Amino acid sequence: MTRFAPFCLVLLTGCSSVGTPLNWPFGPASGTGSTAAYNQQRGQVELIVKSGFDAVLADIGAGGGPVLTQAMDAAGVPQTDRPARILQMQGDYGLYSANPGALVTALMLFGS
Repeated sequence: MTRFAPFCLVLLTGCSSVGTPLNWPFGPASGTGSTAAYNQQRGQVELIVKSGFDAVLADIGAGGGPVLTQAMDAAGVPQTDRPARILQMQGDYGLYSANPGALVTALMLFGS
């Protein structure tokens, strides 16, 4: 185990110049422009979800609807992926009904 610690330290030190793996898609290594664009897109999705939360949940339960479509459009979810994503959201309905932030995150992950 003690031989493993220096290896981890080397890996973590290397991350400082390229960002951490959790930040690679939108972190410092990709520049601030993509971070700003991501934040703007996420803000739009969050506004739609939180302002129409009950309607979004109803749309998920119904297998689709106008507010859910608006949120998916804002998140950039491909049309061809939407039926499968709605089924996923129906399966996780309990999580999303208790946590709108989790729904926003899921939509952003589903999007492009």
